[in-house]
Parts: sequence; structure tokens; C-alpha cells
Amino acid sequence: MSDLAAGEPDKRGTAGRWLTGWRVYVQLADRVRDRVTAGVYPGGTYLPSEAALSTEFGVARNTARRALRVLVGENLVVAVPSKGYLVLREEIRHLDREYLYQTIAAELRTQIESGRLPPAGKVPSERDLRQHYAASRSTVRQALGLLEGEGLIVAVHGKGRFVRPDREGRLKTSESDPWIGREGACDGEPHEGHQHRLGP
Repeated sequence: MSDLAAGEPDKRGTAGRWLTGWRVYVQLADRVRDRVTAGVYPGGTYLPSEAALSTEFGVARNTARRALRVLVGENLVVAVPSKGYLVLREEIRHLDREYLYQTIAAELRTQIESGRLPPAGKVPSERDLRQHYAASRSTVRQALGLLEGEGLIVAVHGKGRFVRPDREGRLKTSESDPWIGREGACDGEPHEGHQHRLGP
């Protein structure tokens, strides 16, 4: 029997009906997953907030949070502090989020070794890498730190990170050498004459 009074309009939202019964958070996760698959929430966009989902489906906010955590566990979305849940693009959903920094480092290393990122070419900025991989700042910096430790890239204060001009170790060691990086270097404008891109 319907829980709506006679003549009362149905205000239960686009879901068609409120979710009830056992393991409601699983049902909600299924609904949101279906929408992602159908392109209602495409990769690179944010899901509705926990509060919005709670209102639409008539569930407690904690239930909405549990449903979203299911999708995080499936690598379908990633939680972005202060912003919400970002839908991952299909091409990066297979990546292991726990070891994402190693994946980022490996892909940049491949681009350097293949010449797609040439000597003295600018490495994609932290912001670009964060957006491309839906990664945290600390994850991106961990990846770049690996490459710096391997001597493949150097940080240039106030400009960003660049592929080491001479990977054979013949860099000048003078303090005036602009290619010798400093800790805490920030990202700047692309180095003149070199462009960078992400992905294949």
C-alpha cells in the first residue's frame, strides 16, 4: 500500500521511489553506479553530495556515505577533501590507488625514456598530474620524488620540474647552474621551446 496520502503529489525524486529494506546502502550504491555507467555522472565530474543523495533517495546521510564508500572501494570514484566524490575516468579506474604514486612515476619514466618528455623538457605540473590521475598532492609529490631520486628529473626553484638535461650525469655542479633543483620548488610556466602532455 502506498505511503502517500490520497491526492498527495509524489515528491520522491528522480529515483522513482525511496529506498527501503535490507542493506539500503548497497541499493543506493547500485543506483549511483548505474548512473555513472549510463553517463549521467561522467568521468571527471563530481557526484551529488551526501546530503543531496540522502534527500533524493530518502535515506540517512550515514547510509549515503556508506554507499559512496562502496564506490570508492570499486575504484569508480575517489574522495576529494573539501570537494566531494570525483568520478574517475574509465582509463584510470584500473589503477591501484594504494600504489598510485608508483604508477604515476612509471608512466612519466616511460615518457622520459621514450623521448616524449625530452631532455630539459618540462614535466607536467603537480596540478596537471593531480587532475589527470585524480590523485592527492602528497601522492603526486611522492611520484615526482621517486624520479628526482633516480636522477631523471630536477626541480628548478620557481619554475617547476624538468627532465634532467644530461642524464649521463655530466651536469655542471656550480651553484649558478639553473638546473640544480631546490627543495620546495613550485610549479611555473612551461620552459620555452618544450611542451608536455599527459597520457598516450
